[in-house]
Amino acid sequence: MTNVTRSIFSQILELFSRGEFEALVRQHGAERHARGFLCWTQLVAMLFCQLGRAHSLREICYGLAAIEGKLSHLGVKKAPKRATLSYANEHRPWQLFQSVFQQLYQRCAGEAIVRGRKFSFKNKLISMDSTMVQMSLSLCNWAKYTRAKGAIKLHLLLDHDGYLPQFAVLTDGQKSDIAVALKIRFEPGTIVIFDRGYYRFGWWLRLTREGVLFVSRLKDNAQYVVLRDNPVESGSAIRKDQVIVMKAQQRSGTDAHFRRIEFWNEDTQEILVFVTNHHQLPAQTIADIYRERWQIELFFKSLKQLLKIKSFVGTSVNAVQIQIWTALIAMLLLRYLKLRSTFGWSLSNLVALLRQQLFVHRGLWTWLNAPFQPPEHLPDLQMTLLEGV
Repeated sequence: MTNVTRSIFSQILELFSRGEFEALVRQHGAERHARGFLCWTQLVAMLFCQLGRAHSLREICYGLAAIEGKLSHLGVKKAPKRATLSYANEHRPWQLFQSVFQQLYQRCAGEAIVRGRKFSFKNKLISMDSTMVQMSLSLCNWAKYTRAKGAIKLHLLLDHDGYLPQFAVLTDGQKSDIAVALKIRFEPGTIVIFDRGYYRFGWWLRLTREGVLFVSRLKDNAQYVVLRDNPVESGSAIRKDQVIVMKAQQRSGTDAHFRRIEFWNEDTQEILVFVTNHHQLPAQTIADIYRERWQIELFFKSLKQLLKIKSFVGTSVNAVQIQIWTALIAMLLLRYLKLRSTFGWSLSNLVALLRQQLFVHRGLWTWLNAPFQPPEHLPDLQMTLLEGV
């Protein structure tokens, strides 16, 4: 029987384990001096900001207050006051929301693997990149990027099983991509895709020695020595498949032997040069893997267009961190719903229609699988009253 006694929003919130959430609250000491305003209420409010597209603290609080009778289904006693929510966003640790994101990812990742993969190899495929988030320097003077502009940078790992955000770091806008990458440790066997912003031979060598595989682009001015040429099929898009070593690493042993692949891109009518430490996969598969890097660009586009991270409801570092982490949590939820649904949703359509349905009392999965089917017939209250006359 379809559950129509609770709103769609309340059913989405069931994807969080309240017990695990409360454990994280205690771990971070987030409700110290809480005075009745719970972290769960704060999470619900900030998710409503993202999924309901509320543009200010006032819209968040008034929007929740307007559906007062349905708040109990969300695990919320009463709608927050604007000043209370503002204070919580400014002072409660943003690390709590980071931990909630990581916990939710673990749950969603299992479902993504079950749904299948694009490539036949069993390695985990990860894209790594960053995007700038523009800030108002007059409101957020801590986010200085240039003399006239403010910005922070979101560094992200995208899991290609379900295209789920796996890991994120927020830094100032001037932090280089490679500086963040040097601090990340990957599981052996992982294939990491990245662009030329991560161009450092020593780091490539370290990845190889840690058992991590990578696919990237080689710069035109790279200094290398060709060790051998692998055979390529005549007439294919693969023009060259070579084993090379960088001139600066000729004494580093076979771990420094990389693969250089020239690929003819028919769409742009140009040669693309890839570099990888994976020596077993066909050259065409390497090119297809790098093409998958475009998914992280699409992810950043969706994050900025569909959720609220281009303007902020708070101006402190902590408030901005919380808003971005709740945007990432919301994106995880949306990707998970899209993954499990049998309907062919585009992410933009899912966000637009979900926004209209948040407080509708209807079965979540029934609606996701058949969004344009009328709901099950409910007794007409007016007719019921007339019958009793």
